[in-house]
Amino acid sequence: MSRSWGRRLRGVRSTSSSSSSISSRKSIVSLLGKKKAKPAPKSKKKKAAPANEELAKWYGPSRRIYLPEGLLDKSDVPEYLTGEVPGDYGFDPFGLSKKPADFEKYQAYELIHARWAMLGAAGFVLPEAFNKYGAVCGPEAVWFKTGALLLDGGSFEYFGATVPVNLTAAVIAEVVLVGGAEYYRASNLQGFDRLHPGGPFDPLGLAKDPDQFALLKVKEIKNGRLAMFSMLGFFLQAYVTGQGPVENLAAHLSDPFANNLLTVLQGSAE
Repeated sequence: MSRSWGRRLRGVRSTSSSSSSISSRKSIVSLLGKKKAKPAPKSKKKKAAPANEELAKWYGPSRRIYLPEGLLDKSDVPEYLTGEVPGDYGFDPFGLSKKPADFEKYQAYELIHARWAMLGAAGFVLPEAFNKYGAVCGPEAVWFKTGALLLDGGSFEYFGATVPVNLTAAVIAEVVLVGGAEYYRASNLQGFDRLHPGGPFDPLGLAKDPDQFALLKVKEIKNGRLAMFSMLGFFLQAYVTGQGPVENLAAHLSDPFANNLLTVLQGSAE
């Protein structure tokens, strides 16, 4: 009996010593700098296109891009332009929006400038159009003449009524009305999208349906981009022709071959 117990004890000791030697070898190997295998990187899943066919034209991986198929492959669109933002055509040749913070900042800048441009374009065109086609708005209805009156402290004549105004009063009114609305939108709308708040800024309830709201965002930025280019065109037209946009358009429609971009440039060159 004593011999058998002795053999068992020696077996236990040998197994324990072998296991300890194996563990010590593992610790030595780890100390020598053997790196653990890194898990394989997770592949980025592409977001599926919206179920709504109309939304899929403007959002998601199958959205329209800034050049037709064949001239631009969708694989050439930057990875950070995923089609989640309204008006994303995959166009960022200078990589200005690689950082998410920059993307968000430039999106806000573009949208605010687009809204200002839409208001400005309407203010450039409507008074001159009213004055040309029957309403009594006076010669100051042309936008650059209105600006001159603001600087001189004159008065406006709209629909037979004389309205005295000066630059100081216009700036104060703009800061109070527009600046107040922008401050309220940017700081006091808890639970709303600050760029597209809806809610109190949608009194007619046009954006209650989420799909309709998404389409309205696209329409807004598209019209805003067009308005920004229009404002640039209005400035150039006024500089070259000395006329407002409505007068330029009426002259072109009356005789397109005699009044167009080429003839205007030729006349200015002479």
